[in-house]
Amino acid sequence: MLKFTSIDKENPSKVDSNVRSKNFDEIYANFAKQKAEEQASRCSQCGVPFCQVHCPLHNNIPDWLKLTAENRLEEAYQLSSSTNNMPEICGRICPQDRLCEGNCVIEQSGHGTVTIGSIEKYITDTAWDKGWVKTIQPSAQRKETIGIIGAGPAGLAAAEELKKLGYQITIYDRYDRAGGLLIYGIPNFKLEKEIVQRRTKLLEDSGIEFKLNFNVGKDKTFIELREEHHAIVIATGVYKSREINLNENNFSNVISALNYLTTSNKVGLKDKIEDFDNGLLNANNKNVVVVGGGDTAMDCVRTAVRQGAKDVKCLYRRDKNNMPGSQREVENAIEEGIDFNWLTLPIKYQGNGKLDQVKIAKMELGSPDESGRRKPEIKKDSEEMLKADLVIEALGFEPEDLPTMFDEPHLKVTKWGTIKVDYKNLMTSLDGVFAAGDIVRGASLVVWGIKDGRDVANHIHNYLGKNIQETDRVFNE
Repeated sequence: MLKFTSIDKENPSKVDSNVRSKNFDEIYANFAKQKAEEQASRCSQCGVPFCQVHCPLHNNIPDWLKLTAENRLEEAYQLSSSTNNMPEICGRICPQDRLCEGNCVIEQSGHGTVTIGSIEKYITDTAWDKGWVKTIQPSAQRKETIGIIGAGPAGLAAAEELKKLGYQITIYDRYDRAGGLLIYGIPNFKLEKEIVQRRTKLLEDSGIEFKLNFNVGKDKTFIELREEHHAIVIATGVYKSREINLNENNFSNVISALNYLTTSNKVGLKDKIEDFDNGLLNANNKNVVVVGGGDTAMDCVRTAVRQGAKDVKCLYRRDKNNMPGSQREVENAIEEGIDFNWLTLPIKYQGNGKLDQVKIAKMELGSPDESGRRKPEIKKDSEEMLKADLVIEALGFEPEDLPTMFDEPHLKVTKWGTIKVDYKNLMTSLDGVFAAGDIVRGASLVVWGIKDGRDVANHIHNYLGKNIQETDRVFNE
């Protein structure tokens, strides 16, 4: 170890931007065995591993880096997967520059971070190739059943952890495929869909039942689900798109990011989508304007390039240094030819029948707001017009009105619409009903969803254990 003094940081090779912008394949190659070992050996094995501290899952990163450097890959996989239900997914899509790698000790000292995400991906991809990834085999089966509403990261992680404990698990999801935003929200060039499908198939082969195209409140009431299961987990995520409230004329070519990305991913999965074929949700040969500065906005601009857009502009009201998305993704987008308009705010959508122009204003950063970031303010007399055939709004997501959707008025929510839970046990206002992931914390990272899913599984296990003991005590008396 400690080779950072003699070996420079090296990332896996990346496909040239002129090539990758013409297809939806993943853009990073896998490390070769020798390179993975070499890069893992750069870890300083520091006494306080900030990489681990700043990982939501507190993955044992220095330990599995050491095992990789020593060519003990199966042990590295066992250790990595002991704290993370989807290491091959996190290795691909986690914003490591803001989490583990961004806090690497040797990065802070000027030697360049250990390429943690790429090594994590390499370890688990190798494990799949070698057959080290096995179905779940609980030591004993339990009769208690648990219903999980939502097949995204939080729901899948909770299901896996509870299955390991022997519970009977049914996952309900309104979409036709499991995976949530892993399937329909994240483009293939960041996460190829076979990676997600391979993981969900493993859970299915382990005895977890999936009921897809299932709408709570229509196919079964929420009350019926509660009666059917000993505990319920709500892990629906947040799918309601925020709007900028400029589309007063209801132009059809102003669309939400999620609708756009879902359509693109479905087309990639060979589904027939009419609104893609007729051009409504297709950027081909269009002047595209994407509003927003997060990772979803980066997914949209990079998807538009691959669909053959004539021009792609990204409007963000702050500067580059204040963008909330991963800087790595911003740099990838710049390489692929995206025209970033920093300090720019759309103020009016114009057109006759269809939008054809966006009126914008230039911004300047003023005093800090409540978040600590400098507040953008409109520059006087800075308005101008941008030509646009398609506007994609990527302004984040909010919770849907679950009490109404589920016809359960006793399910309490916060002022933001997220489900209110007792943070000691993640139970909602309803006994035996728990919640996890974005529907509790708001739109967040996949890795936080996995963390919440693991936590809620432990809380359910404790809840059911106490209830069973209490039932047995009363019966015996």
